[in-house]
Amino acid sequence: MAYHLLTGATGLLGRYILKDLLLANVPVAVLVRPTRRANVRQRVEALMCYWDDLLGTQLPRPVILEGDICEPGLGLDEKSTKWAAEHCDTFIHNAASLTFISTGPDSEPWRSNNIGTQHCLEFCRGTGITKFHHVSTAYTCGLREGRILETELDVGQTPGNDYEKSKILAEKMVHAADFLTSRTIYRPSIIVGDSQTGYTNTFHGFYAPLQLMWMVGKSREKDETGMLRIKSRLALNGHEGKNFVPVEWVAAAASHIITHPEHHNKTYHLTPAHRVPSRLTRDVLEQSLDFYGSSFAGIDGKPDSLDEHEQLFYDHMQVYNSYWRDDPIFDRTNLLHACPHLPCPHVDRDMLLRLSKWAVDTEFGGGRQKLVDPDFDAHEHLESLLQSAPSEKPIPSVGRLLGLQVVGHGGGQWHIVWKDGKVIGADVGLSDRCSAVYELNVGTFASMARGSLTAAQAVATGEVVILGNGLSKPELTGVLQQVASKAG
Repeated sequence: MAYHLLTGATGLLGRYILKDLLLANVPVAVLVRPTRRANVRQRVEALMCYWDDLLGTQLPRPVILEGDICEPGLGLDEKSTKWAAEHCDTFIHNAASLTFISTGPDSEPWRSNNIGTQHCLEFCRGTGITKFHHVSTAYTCGLREGRILETELDVGQTPGNDYEKSKILAEKMVHAADFLTSRTIYRPSIIVGDSQTGYTNTFHGFYAPLQLMWMVGKSREKDETGMLRIKSRLALNGHEGKNFVPVEWVAAAASHIITHPEHHNKTYHLTPAHRVPSRLTRDVLEQSLDFYGSSFAGIDGKPDSLDEHEQLFYDHMQVYNSYWRDDPIFDRTNLLHACPHLPCPHVDRDMLLRLSKWAVDTEFGGGRQKLVDPDFDAHEHLESLLQSAPSEKPIPSVGRLLGLQVVGHGGGQWHIVWKDGKVIGADVGLSDRCSAVYELNVGTFASMARGSLTAAQAVATGEVVILGNGLSKPELTGVLQQVASKAG
């Protein structure tokens, strides 16, 4: 049971890819770094609880590895590195910096997009992971015009900003990694939020002018019509077209390709069939915030006679000027061959208004899930077994392996080492060597751990499902009871 190791799982696209892979029963491990407000398990549980609530079901939990792509060896300790070498055969590199203008060679976006990618590749080489999926961007095309082929990368184009340059270099690194048996490149265009719910946890691209206008509007009085008069001049001509793509579609297409090896080892433009005109984007900005007065000032030079609010808007939007240029046409031959059943949703006025409403209603901060500790933490409950796991690689001479999958808030995946009628340890993740796997939800496991439900009762009522065998039913029930009571 080989795991897919995913970076950037707590970002917008990453959390959708994680959800889609778990729904497809793909074993996933995630590389996550802690923040000042949350440890790695709290961060992952927050996003998993979001999916549980939205989907109305409890999802399996990924294996969580604490690390950082910007550190050598991904910042993993020896135990985690060994675990990845034994259990992972696929790497999905999704983490990236969206910084457009760099302050130096050791800053973003170079630090994440190039140093980080190099660390990921070195880690794969060292652990024997040979299947690599890399999330790039359609804008590796730089300032090119016309039709951009999926098979093209560096044809001498001029990058529009440091971000684009860093992503060109990152793709080159992936192609140069001669130890890889397959390298699959995903090039999404401008990712926006969920087309159905409006959800996003990042506010770049389409959201940048929306947020600026929202901030300016908070300090302005409405006129007699109930509207805000905000004079703003966009460094656009009005005819430009942008390739907006909803995040759930990008994740669905990428996940389909990831789970179908016949489509590996190619490059895919994850771009829409139709571009969104900049005039429609301007109209949506005005309608979303109940203001008027914006105009197109052209892309050649700075507009004259800017007032204080116009100057604020212009200064903050300058960093995005290269981003808002007219998009080329992106070839989608490989994408249409691999995903004919997944047409990109058409990004129209209604969808853009829905995306804008979600951002405004949440005051551009709704992506931050509230951290809620679980009523029962299965990982903490199993801590003593995890610490007593045999140091040798688990093989039949060490003990029989039995898988434990606990779904829901506070759950996870483990394999239990059982020998001579006794549980002698545990480790994270399921394994192909597990002769049986227990499947249950965290509430059932909590009841067993607290003594209000026995393993025999849970198995008899179907609250625990046992897949496989290798032991008699009484033996399997007895092992689960030991695990629940930590009597190993």
